[in-house]
Amino acid sequence: MIKKSFLIFFVFLVTACSKNDKPIIAFYYWKTIFKLSETEKEVLKDNNVEKLYIRYFDIGLHPETTEPIPVSPIHFQDNITKFDIVPVIFIQNKVMLKSNIDIKNLAEKTLHLVNEINTKNNIVCNEIQIDCDWTLASKENYLKFIEHFKKLSYKKLSATIRLHQVKYFKRTKIPNVDSGVLMYYNMGTIAPDSINSIYNHQIAEKYLKSLKKYPLHLDIALPIYSWAIHIRNQKVIGLRSKLNVAQLKKDRNFEQINALFFKVKKSNYKNGFFYEEEDMLKIEAISAEDLKIMGEELSENLANTPKEIIFYDLDEFNLKNYEKNIFEQVVSCF
Repeated sequence: MIKKSFLIFFVFLVTACSKNDKPIIAFYYWKTIFKLSETEKEVLKDNNVEKLYIRYFDIGLHPETTEPIPVSPIHFQDNITKFDIVPVIFIQNKVMLKSNIDIKNLAEKTLHLVNEINTKNNIVCNEIQIDCDWTLASKENYLKFIEHFKKLSYKKLSATIRLHQVKYFKRTKIPNVDSGVLMYYNMGTIAPDSINSIYNHQIAEKYLKSLKKYPLHLDIALPIYSWAIHIRNQKVIGLRSKLNVAQLKKDRNFEQINALFFKVKKSNYKNGFFYEEEDMLKIEAISAEDLKIMGEELSENLANTPKEIIFYDLDEFNLKNYEKNIFEQVVSCF
């Protein structure tokens, strides 16, 4: 009887632990003005979201002096006191490719601007995230930047990690951060072919087996955005974000060729862009089924269960493409 009771208690304990270990749902916010729509507020409430990763600013190069400069700092219009805010700084790789860059000075200025934005908006943050797709050529500067920034900030530091940086980590190295966020998207080349560059299972399979060998704890970022690739004479001429496919289907200037492609029947302007007759638009999006497949294949290949699943990005345009409980469904895969 005692053994049976102990067994029941043990099963209950394991079940309770597994439930408590389920990753939390978080979102990236990537607009330059922080103001939540009613739809966005509803999704955050329905999914008990307490943590937001907010892009504070980019760091690029001045077009004339080629010195590093902040680009499009965020402005807050909504109160955000009820959320745990993680400032995210996106550093363009060309900044880290500069041979004569003062890395320590850049780290100091970056932290100063983060603190300035926090002070102005009464934000107290416990973590800062650095987003940079560093390469073999820029890794030395990038790794130095991380070292300086960590010493200066006295906060938890996380970094975004791409699939190629996982698979070839012995060459690309691992930044000295507390944790990483695997950006499980933008896997392919933006091209006029029929392959989805945001997510492709065949491409993902080339990297998945590497995940168990990666020494840094990884949380996961998954895509909920879409875009259209504008093609002219079989050449990519640009990306068109937030293009409403339903409206495109009703527009007589466009003809749907198949599930992926629209053809321009008559030259026209749409949303500020000129489309020439015979141009093509390739629609790239992530379905609910795609998200669940991504969750399952990651769950099978990660060394440890992620603490967070962060969806990119919180925008009413993206959210309306999914059923209400999709985020819980994806998290339940882990």
